Amino acid sequence: MKYVMLIYQGPALERQSALTEEEQKQVYADYQGINQTPGVTTVPPLGLAENATTVRVEGGKTLTTDGPFVGMKEAVGGLFILEADDIDAAIEVAARVPAARYGGAVEIRPSEVYW
Repeated sequence: MKYVMLIYQGPALERQSALTEEEQKQVYADYQGINQTPGVTTVPPLGLAENATTVRVEGGKTLTTDGPFVGMKEAVGGLFILEADDIDAAIEVAARVPAARYGGAVEIRPSEVYW
């Protein structure tokens, strides 16, 4: 089964920037380790939520607003796709994401095709 892993940074970026250089290198190595895990398909990192543009179409008119559509502090900061046997295996990989240790979270969703 494929799972989409959504990484919510929350305060993790701030906390990680306060780490020592050695600790920051370990965070980078942890992400690299996840990227090299069998079954993981990586996606390039997302930019910061405050640089996002949200698009809606209402009554045939295109409307844009600055920032993410969601009204929360924990906007999606990254994602990857994981091929895993079951949800327990997916949870094990998600628990390795540094953002989850530094105040963020990882949301796991089974991937479904509707078309």
